Order: sequence, then structure tokens, then C-alpha cells
Amino acid sequence: VCIHRVRSCSSIRFIKSKYVCVFDKSALKFSHQQRLFRTSPVSCGQIVQFKLSDIGEGITEVTVKEWYIKEGDSVSQFDSICEVQSDKASVTITSRYDGIIRKLHYSIDDIAFVGKPLVDIEIDASKGVAPEEDVVETPPMSHEEHTHQEIKGHKTLATPAVRRLAMENNIKLSEIVGTGKDNRILKEDILNYLAKQTGAILPPSPKAEIVPPVRKTEAAPAAPKDKARRIPVPVSRPIAFSGKDKTEPVTGFQKAMVKTMSAALKIPHFGYSDEIDLTELVQLREELKPLAEIRGVKLSFMPFFIKAASLGLLQYPILNASLDENCQNVTYKASHNIGVAMDTEQGLIVPNVKNVQVCSVFDIAVELNRLQSLGSAGQLGTSDLTGGTFTLSNIGTIGGTYAKPVILPPEVAIGALGKIQVLPRFNGKGEVFKAQIMNVSWSADHRIIDGATMARFSNLWKSYLENPASMLLDLK
Repeated sequence: VCIHRVRSCSSIRFIKSKYVCVFDKSALKFSHQQRLFRTSPVSCGQIVQFKLSDIGEGITEVTVKEWYIKEGDSVSQFDSICEVQSDKASVTITSRYDGIIRKLHYSIDDIAFVGKPLVDIEIDASKGVAPEEDVVETPPMSHEEHTHQEIKGHKTLATPAVRRLAMENNIKLSEIVGTGKDNRILKEDILNYLAKQTGAILPPSPKAEIVPPVRKTEAAPAAPKDKARRIPVPVSRPIAFSGKDKTEPVTGFQKAMVKTMSAALKIPHFGYSDEIDLTELVQLREELKPLAEIRGVKLSFMPFFIKAASLGLLQYPILNASLDENCQNVTYKASHNIGVAMDTEQGLIVPNVKNVQVCSVFDIAVELNRLQSLGSAGQLGTSDLTGGTFTLSNIGTIGGTYAKPVILPPEVAIGALGKIQVLPRFNGKGEVFKAQIMNVSWSADHRIIDGATMARFSNLWKSYLENPASMLLDLK
């Protein structure tokens, strides 16, 4: 037996058959069983390190909140890789390659750094690798914007919520035919596709029809409201006493709050408080609430508070300004981007409603509904959380009447709204009546705002809310 070359890993390869004279299997003895077969060269894939690119806003690190893939999964371009959270907002990182995930460099709640690898992706070596940045970032868009995906040569339109629904059900958007405007993929398209795959029968989607409001005489009697005093219910979490101290790093929105509040301590705060009689506004909201629900919008008191504040800022623009670090220049903001403090599982966040000065009360309600839904899901984008010029904090939804709000730099004023209470008050005839009373607490930057200006603004804001019909004269 003459063997030119023997490769004894998992097979024996004979390079040239002319070197083989006589072959006897029993003549070869190995410590482990060998298989004799022909092999052909196989091209291995190229491993690419998928790095976290610069997100902007001076952010150098983020927290990994959720992985949408695992090792061994196949991904395509624009598929969601993970969701990360900075001290500004949450963003979704998407792939720019077609390949197979080979390694995740971080676990959930780990800190990922800009410029460092997130995952390793094995791609086809014949396709090559683009030398540009390895990460495509897609923050949540506003209600008028949509995420564009280039898949298989055509453009796909879908909102982040629809993309998330498709991802959770392992559906590629390129396989869906959109029925919305410009072939936009809607939620119903995803559900109908799932129904065809599973054989389920889905109820028809409701059509947006204008339904006339029901008259009070025809309406069914409403169930009596429970006016009993609400008793705080403790959070149903198991209490574990370990007996040991626990140290956790300050991350995410807490880190942003540390920076913001540290800067706020440099501002001399001026406080002013008053009470507002919302009796007429409560009645007006009860009349408008069913109309808003017909349009699919939840109408709270906050849109009225925000619009009244914007009307007041038109008369007192100094409250919608900012002061530079050297206290040499005051910038009067043209847009009324009024922030609303929200308590979420991630912490305190303050998204803002843009351009309130040109919005109706209903427009503000629609935008608030969008911000609240995104805030609850932790999907607010950077654009939603930046650019604020004035802030209202509705602490009354949790409890309490008065507060001492802290200004959010570079803003110069903020208001805290207490809970609405039914209290006895006197009318012009000296008669006692039930009044819906809410307390408000203002804080202003005393370097450029004096007490008289703050009081006059508060009185104007108060007059709009106590006489809602007067807002009609100034609405645009």
C-alpha cells in the first residue's frame, strides 16, 4: 500500500489514485473508527463584529434592555437586533447584514459602549463587507413618520408597533402585502396573514365611521360612581429580607435625572401657588369625552391645561424662554413645546407636545395618547424627550395637592398640578356649593422672572380654565 497523503481528522483523503496499489481495510488500524469518502472544499462564512455606532446627543454608553435574537438565529437586513436604553431614550438597533448570529457580547441589563461589538454575525464571504459603520439605528418615529425598510429590492412602510408585531410572530414584512396608503403595512394585514397561516377566523376590523352623539335623554343611565375614599393598595411584590446591603449602578433615566437635577440646583427657584375652580371645565369634559371616544381618543383634563398654558405663554413669552450658561442672553422660543412629566417603570420621563400654539385641544389629546402609550412601553424616541420649552407635572394623578416642582434646564418655568377635590365654596350670593378645586404650584427662574410676572401668568391660565368658553376667543 502506497499512500501519498493521509489526513486523519475525520476522513482519509487520497490525492492521487495512481499512488494506491493495493488497499486492504484490515491493514489500517486506528484507535477510533474512520469513514472513507470523498471531500470537496467548502467556503466558510466571514465573521463580522457588529458594533454600536454613535447614537448622538453625546451618549457613550447604553443599557441593553431586550434581545430580539439569539445565537444561531438567521437575520436579514433591517431586522431588529436589540433594544437599548440611554439616559435620553430607548432605541432599536437593526441589522445591516444577512447572516447568522454567532455570539452575543452582552446580556440583558449589561452596559454596552459606543464603538464596541454588540454581536458577531457570520455572513457569506463572497458578498463582501461594507467598510462603513456596522449598526443601523432606528429610533421610534412620530405618528406622521414611518419606518422605511429596504427588503428584497422594494420599500416597505410600517410603523414600529407593526414591525414589533411582525417580529414577535416571526413574520418577514417582505411577505406581507400592505393595504394602507402607499402600500403601508397595517396591523390588520399582519393579523390577516396570521389567520391564513393558522386557519383562524378574525372578526372584521371596525371602520372609522362618524357616529352621531347620543342624546342625554336616550342614553342609558350611567352606573353610580364610587365616591368612597380610595385606600392605597400596597404593591403586590414578595418582600424578601436578605439582611445585606445591595449596591446598584445608576443607569438609564435615573442617570439623566441625576444630571438634570444637579444642573437645576444652580437655578434660584421662585415658588407661587394658587387654587383653581374647575367646576365648569369638569362639566365640559364630561360632554366632550364621549365625542372623543368615538374618534378613538381618550380625553383627559391635561389637554385643556396644556392649551391654556400655551395661550398664557403668548402673553408672557419670558416663561417660554431659556437663559444661556453665562446668564448674558435670553432666547425666546417660537414654539411652545410643552412637556408632561410621566411616571413609568423606567423612571420619571418628560416627553413634550410639539408646537402647542398651533394645535387644537383634540390635537393635543391625540398626541398625549401617543406619548403615553409609547412611554408605558418604554419606546419613546429622542425627539419626543428633547426640545421642551415649558413643563407641567400632574402629580395629582398619584395624590397630593401642593408640590415644589424643580425646573428642567434650560427651561425657566414649571408647574405642578394637584388632585381635583370636591370642596365647599361660596358663590356671589353667599351660598355654599360644591366646587371642583385643584391646586397648582409654579416654580420660576428668579434670575429673569419676577414674582409679579409669574402671578399674572397664573391668573390668566386660571381664568381660561375656570371659564373654558373664554378660550374660544383666542384659539387658533
